[in-house]
Amino acid sequence: MVEVHAWRKELSVKGKNGIAFLMAAVLIWGLSTAVFLLSLDLYTQNILMLCSSGLMLPLAILFSRLLRAEWKFDENPLGSLGLSLNLAQLAYFPLIFWAISASPGDAVMFFAVITGAHFFPYGWFYDGLPYYVMAPVTAISVTIVAALVSDSSRWLIPAAMVVLLLVLILWLTQDYRRKVALQK
Repeated sequence: MVEVHAWRKELSVKGKNGIAFLMAAVLIWGLSTAVFLLSLDLYTQNILMLCSSGLMLPLAILFSRLLRAEWKFDENPLGSLGLSLNLAQLAYFPLIFWAISASPGDAVMFFAVITGAHFFPYGWFYDGLPYYVMAPVTAISVTIVAALVSDSSRWLIPAAMVVLLLVLILWLTQDYRRKVALQK
């Protein structure tokens, strides 16, 4: 058990709590906010939102390099788990496709809830309380925002994601700094 805890700490510190991926997500949800502010039909907005998610890996690689964060851990047996956790989110894409065709007004909310909720296992992966807390907070918050906004204010849903992601990044940065300080 001690070994697993050490592996998780290594993932957290060397991978900088996955903050590079979250920074990429901020840009993607910011782009989605802009898309929903444009005078485009809802179907086009939803498709552009979905397509923008394709930027995740290239942006995460860029931010990982800028932050000097590692996420390839050949010696750490838990290293491939992070990739699996990310790929698991793809299993929810049929729900997004359904929402785009059957309930287009709710597609952005579905996508935001799935994004937020998928953070929960990263609480264990990075040994980080912020993920455990912000996963349900994000899912519930965007659902509430979606219930309160009108169709013309749908852009507030991805904007809420940007704010919630920034809160998560700030909290994870504090967590990362605490872990680094404890190593010294």
